[in-house]
Amino acid sequence: MALQFDLKEYLNKLETLVNVDCGSYTPHGIATVADTITTMYEQIGFTVTRHQLHPDAGPCLEISNQPDAKVYDVMLSGHMDTVFLEGTVEKRPMSVDETHAYGPGVTDMKSGILSAWYALKNLDEEVRNGLNILVLLNSDEEIGSIYSKQWIQSFAKKSHQVLVCEASRPTGNLIRSRKGNAKYQLEFHGVASHAGSALAEGVSAIYELSHWSLAIKNMVNLETGTTMNVGVIEGGLAVNVVPDYAKSIVDLRFWNNDEAAAIHEKLQKMAEQPFEKGATVTVSRLAFKPAMIPTQQTETLISLVSEEADKLGIIHGWENAGGGSDGNFTADVGATTLDGFGPMGAGFHSDKEYLILNSIEPRIELLMNVLKRVKSER
Repeated sequence: MALQFDLKEYLNKLETLVNVDCGSYTPHGIATVADTITTMYEQIGFTVTRHQLHPDAGPCLEISNQPDAKVYDVMLSGHMDTVFLEGTVEKRPMSVDETHAYGPGVTDMKSGILSAWYALKNLDEEVRNGLNILVLLNSDEEIGSIYSKQWIQSFAKKSHQVLVCEASRPTGNLIRSRKGNAKYQLEFHGVASHAGSALAEGVSAIYELSHWSLAIKNMVNLETGTTMNVGVIEGGLAVNVVPDYAKSIVDLRFWNNDEAAAIHEKLQKMAEQPFEKGATVTVSRLAFKPAMIPTQQTETLISLVSEEADKLGIIHGWENAGGGSDGNFTADVGATTLDGFGPMGAGFHSDKEYLILNSIEPRIELLMNVLKRVKSER
């Protein structure tokens, strides 16, 4: 079946998805998006199972043409949440000009979700029925998939390959690998005292934090791509009081999972021997995504996708991305994973987010053709 595509119809459906406040902490908005998507998939014969993984989160959707399958030929991955606060849609709902669409989550990743549906809807019946297809949409990707990580990985272990439908880049590039990342909260405890009359009796939590900040700076290895940033700090009550508490939030990015493990161990050991006598330090890892590292199977899938892109005349390349996605989690359990199968766009997590309109139809066609090749090479 050739792709039946009408841009106006697509944009009307996209507007329905975008014009809902559905930040990670707005579960009722995510539920509204999930309702719309459920109806769309049921209309094309897929079975949708709703999962409430945590009472504080929105629902997640397990969608399949073969819901009882033991193994899936391909899993399409996406997320229904955005980073935006409730009320954002009222301030800047989806808008469209001659070349772009704008709005909260228009590219990250409502267009990816919608394009995946279009691809599956328009697949030849023989291809669709000949593949065990799974679509997983979670509700907490933007906060590190803290509730859905294990759920996603349980299905990835049963999937031969995972295609993540996050946006392709404005250059046309797809994503072959992603950095891992972690967030650390460091808490520093000292002893309060009067800075004028009893300075020597105090132990400054801020001085301890300062030592750690410089030590963390020295852990950065630009050659291997391991970076750390002390991005948020707080502490102190008054200028004449030696501070007994301070806190920092640290961002870690890495290509090498072993380097990340070594840094984690080093931070733990540093906490056992504070710089300032009398200080104590607590290290808490708030989030962690392993690096998405290509394997030989990944390279084979890259060649397949590139061949299909070339047949369609799609300009593309393959990027090593600094930011993470749920593809980091699926690759970590051995599923062959590639990312960037949504339409082209950028400006993620900002009011400048945009979708490139003339990329929508070609990227749907690319996903359809990749699925056809997966079927033919089973």
